[in-house]
Order: sequence, then structure tokens, then C-alpha cells
Amino acid sequence: MRQRFVLRLVEVRKEWGCRPWSVWSLADDMASLDILDRSGKQVGTYEIELADLAPRINKQLLHDVVVMYQANLRQGSAKSKSRAEVSATTKKMYRQKGTGNARAGSRVSGVRRGGGHIFALRPRDYSYRLPKKAIRLATRMALAAKIRDGQVVVLDELGFEQPKAREAAGVLKAIGCAGKKVLLVSAAYDENIYKSARNIAGVKVSPAGELNALVLVDAERVVITKDALDAVKQRAAGVQQGEVAATA
Repeated sequence: MRQRFVLRLVEVRKEWGCRPWSVWSLADDMASLDILDRSGKQVGTYEIELADLAPRINKQLLHDVVVMYQANLRQGSAKSKSRAEVSATTKKMYRQKGTGNARAGSRVSGVRRGGGHIFALRPRDYSYRLPKKAIRLATRMALAAKIRDGQVVVLDELGFEQPKAREAAGVLKAIGCAGKKVLLVSAAYDENIYKSARNIAGVKVSPAGELNALVLVDAERVVITKDALDAVKQRAAGVQQGEVAATA
């Protein structure tokens, strides 16, 4: 698990020229994204300033939030028996003296095969929460990083009259995302989109309002509709205006 974080989050990209856990500003970053239709043809351009999503990208904050989400996914059900829980006789194994062996009394000692664990595992709750503002900021940072890396594909619309996995797979193939770990983002929950994509290997579906840093960082490609990206920008603008009003 730790190794995956190092590979995906701590990797120092040469073109960025930054150290691990560094912070870099997005004030002057402007992205122009091609808007594609379901057949993969360009039908427009989407201009977005990354600072509209997040003023900066903090890799340490991204790491902390991703670790929190993964910790919250842990079941925490691991358990092993201590020497008090192992069922065995309490009779002394052999007499104290005269055998040449080291003295021994219990068969369930932690140093013996079949004995209890010295530091026995107990079910525990690994979950914890970071501040809500930090979690939401990390989500916007993750999306901004994906846009900066060229890993975001914008669709003009994505909808199905009825659930059809074949149609969803055809759309992914047309836009060059077949065989990759893909996150499909729609403006709102759409049952047909969810049912069409849920059985495709490596594909996850999420409404724009339920995005989080973990699913964004884990995806190789983020396929998002124009309406969903507008919703994310509008929500981010509202948050930034609230912060400015709070500091005024």
C-alpha cells in the first residue's frame, strides 16, 4: 500500500521541477480541453483556469486525504488468539529437572508452535476524519492535477436510453480510454450510466457531487461531461467566494 502511494503521489515529475510534498501555485495555469462527442470527434473547446478549482496543489494534503480514505475502507476485523484463548491442557510438559531441556510449563506459550500470539491481534476501528474543508480542497486539487497532466477527457454529453454495457464500452473505445482505469463523472446520478458501466473492468462511475480525492488519484483517465465540469467549477467558485467573504 505504501509503495503505491510513493509511485502515484510522491513521484517527482521532471517537468514540474518540485520536491516531494511540495506546494506549487496554479495562479497562471490555463488549460484548454477538447470537447468530444460519443464517437470521439471534437465538437468544441473547454477553457478553464486551474485556479478556479484550487489556488494551489499541496501534495502533502493530497497524500493525507488519500490515506484517510483508504484507512476508512479497512474492515479492522483481524483477530488472533492470545495464550489465554488457546484450548490446551495446563499440565506441565515434562518434569522441571533432569531432562536436559530448558524448563517449560505451558504448551500455549507464545514461543511454541500451536501456542497463542504474544501480541494478539484484536478487531479495531481504523477510521478517522480530517477537517471537511481540507477534504473538499484535496478533491479539487486532485482534479486540477489530472487536468494539468492531460488525463481528463471532456464529453459534450453522456447518456443511454437503457442500460447497455456494449454502448458504454464503445464510447470508451472511441475516446481512447479502453483498457484503462477510468472514472466516469456525470453531472448527477444517472441509473442508466451506472448500470451500463459497472460491469466494465476498471471503470468507476461517480456523480460530480460525490467525487473524492481517492477515486480521482486512482484513475488513469477521468471522463467527465461538460455539465459535470461546470458544476464542479460553480461549486469551487462558491467556496472561494465564501472564503474571501470570511476574511474580509
